[in-house]
Amino acid sequence: MKQLLTITAMSVSLTFASASALAQVSIHSNLEGNTMQTVGTQWDKIFPKSDQVTQQKVQFKNRFGITLVADLYLPKNAPKNAKARLPAIAVAGAFGAVKEQSSGLYAQELAQRGFATLAFDPSFTGESGGEPRNVASPDINSEDFSAAVDFLSNQDFVDAERIGVLGICGWGGMALNVASMDTRIKATATSTMYDMSQVMANGYNNSVDEAARYAMLQAMNSQRSSDFKAGEFAPSSNNLPETLSGQEPQFVQEYWAFYKTPRGFHPRAVNSNAAWTATTPLSFINMPLLQRAGEIQSAVLVVHGENAHSRYFSEDAFKKLKGDNKELYIVPNATHVDLYDYQSGKIPFDKFEQFFKANLQ
Repeated sequence: MKQLLTITAMSVSLTFASASALAQVSIHSNLEGNTMQTVGTQWDKIFPKSDQVTQQKVQFKNRFGITLVADLYLPKNAPKNAKARLPAIAVAGAFGAVKEQSSGLYAQELAQRGFATLAFDPSFTGESGGEPRNVASPDINSEDFSAAVDFLSNQDFVDAERIGVLGICGWGGMALNVASMDTRIKATATSTMYDMSQVMANGYNNSVDEAARYAMLQAMNSQRSSDFKAGEFAPSSNNLPETLSGQEPQFVQEYWAFYKTPRGFHPRAVNSNAAWTATTPLSFINMPLLQRAGEIQSAVLVVHGENAHSRYFSEDAFKKLKGDNKELYIVPNATHVDLYDYQSGKIPFDKFEQFFKANLQ
């Protein structure tokens, strides 16, 4: 039992595991805190800046009053008014990443292809607000996507009837979750998806039984008492190592090669330079995602790598979907992290473009 708990704790933790010209558009501010921010003079993304788009920083509040910070990307030929509105896509992920990493890369690429895109930092992470820091929630983080739709649907340059969402890794599960609730979302795509409830409650490949899960809950609830006494939230102790021993599972080495090296490191990313709170899994275990995935009526594209350790999350989620407007697309020879950045050349951007153009008409 002790060995199983150690493996489970490691599994859970590992899942945690240029000046830009301002677009000449009208940014609406209907609620206090929904504003455009000044863009800094230093390009702080892990990907190169495109000369085909404009980028500006914006902020808006979700339904819980938490201020989210995002990067808005627009094609350089974006309309200046409501006469020719754009389809829009809100993007988030990976789990434990920030908008300067994978979500920003996806957003910039899709903006080059004609969409207004919004890559945001989820609540409690990156530049977004929320206390305590480095905690996740199946409810609040799903709501973050709806807040992004709130923002996009109120911009003059966006067609509010043509908004989609795209979630990467753990935010793929959040994207599907919100698509089952938010009827304004007309198309949902996921890339290299994790179902965070499934992995936190059941471990990888559903290896955790009820007894082991109860022991996990006991440990985390004991930690809650300790956190209250200490007046602060303890971080998880099982995170990506600072150096590799070579004995780690292959997928852990792949995560490390992204988050801990210049390839993907960012100082604000939980997986690069911090740790999730030790009690983060509690709400995911108790309030599972995707309970109503079968009720999603809008189009869904589920994308995953053929050789990804996490492939079964997408396959399991896809089995819950109904209708002939749902597609599971497996990228040949790709691992989980291959779909994080340009290095592998395997992100199927043509497929994402085709999907969103067909369903955000």
